[in-house]
Amino acid sequence: MCLTRGSRLGPYEIIAPLGAGGMGEVYRARDSRLGREVALKILPAEFSADPVRRARFEQEAPAAAALRR
Repeated sequence: MCLTRGSRLGPYEIIAPLGAGGMGEVYRARDSRLGREVALKILPAEFSADPVRRARFEQEAPAAAALRR
Protein backbone atom coordinates (compact mmCIF):
# COMPACT_ATOMS: atom_id res chain seq x y z
CA MET A 1 0.00 0.00 0.00
CA CYS A 2 1.40 3.36 -0.96
CA LEU A 3 -0.74 6.34 -0.04
CA THR A 4 -0.22 9.68 -1.73
CA ARG A 5 -0.71 13.24 -0.51
CA GLY A 6 -4.40 14.08 -0.35
CA SER A 7 -5.52 10.43 -0.11
CA ARG A 8 -8.16 9.79 2.53
CA LEU A 9 -8.36 6.85 4.88
CA GLY A 10 -11.42 7.20 7.08
CA PRO A 11 -11.14 10.55 8.89
CA TYR A 12 -7.45 10.89 7.97
CA GLU A 13 -6.03 12.89 5.08
CA ILE A 14 -2.51 11.87 4.09
CA ILE A 15 0.04 14.70 4.14
CA ALA A 16 3.33 12.86 3.55
CA PRO A 17 5.07 9.51 4.05
CA LEU A 18 7.30 9.32 7.13
CA GLY A 19 8.83 5.88 6.78
CA ALA A 20 8.36 2.15 6.41
CA GLY A 21 9.58 -0.91 8.22
CA GLY A 22 8.85 -4.52 9.03
CA MET A 23 5.49 -3.77 10.66
CA GLY A 24 4.08 -1.30 8.13
CA GLU A 25 4.18 2.18 6.68
CA VAL A 26 3.89 5.42 8.65
CA TYR A 27 2.35 8.61 7.29
CA ARG A 28 1.90 12.15 8.51
CA ALA A 29 -1.83 12.75 8.33
CA ARG A 30 -4.52 15.19 9.39
CA ASP A 31 -7.26 13.82 11.64
CA SER A 32 -10.46 15.66 10.68
CA ARG A 33 -12.18 14.62 13.94
CA LEU A 34 -9.46 16.01 16.19
CA GLY A 35 -8.35 18.84 13.91
CA ARG A 36 -4.67 18.02 14.29
CA GLU A 37 -1.80 16.22 12.63
CA VAL A 38 -1.08 12.63 13.62
CA ALA A 39 1.24 9.80 12.69
CA LEU A 40 -0.77 7.07 10.98
CA LYS A 41 0.69 3.57 10.81
CA ILE A 42 -0.72 1.13 8.26
CA LEU A 43 -0.41 -2.60 8.92
CA PRO A 44 0.27 -4.64 5.75
CA ALA A 45 -2.70 -6.77 4.67
CA GLU A 46 -0.75 -10.03 5.04
CA PHE A 47 -0.11 -9.22 8.73
CA SER A 48 -3.72 -8.41 9.58
CA ALA A 49 -4.66 -12.09 9.29
CA ASP A 50 -2.00 -13.09 11.86
CA PRO A 51 -3.52 -12.70 15.36
CA VAL A 52 -0.13 -12.35 17.08
CA ARG A 53 1.11 -9.60 14.76
CA ARG A 54 -2.25 -7.86 14.86
CA ALA A 55 -2.29 -7.89 18.69
CA ARG A 56 1.25 -6.48 18.77
CA PHE A 57 0.22 -3.74 16.35
CA GLU A 58 -2.84 -2.87 18.46
CA GLN A 59 -0.75 -2.74 21.67
CA GLU A 60 1.62 -0.30 20.01
CA ALA A 61 -1.02 2.43 19.58
CA PRO A 62 -1.57 3.30 23.26
CA ALA A 63 2.20 3.17 23.90
CA ALA A 64 2.88 5.55 21.00
CA ALA A 65 0.03 7.87 22.06
CA ALA A 66 1.56 8.17 25.54
CA LEU A 67 4.85 9.53 24.15
CA ARG A 68 5.51 13.23 24.27
CA ARG A 69 7.61 15.24 21.81
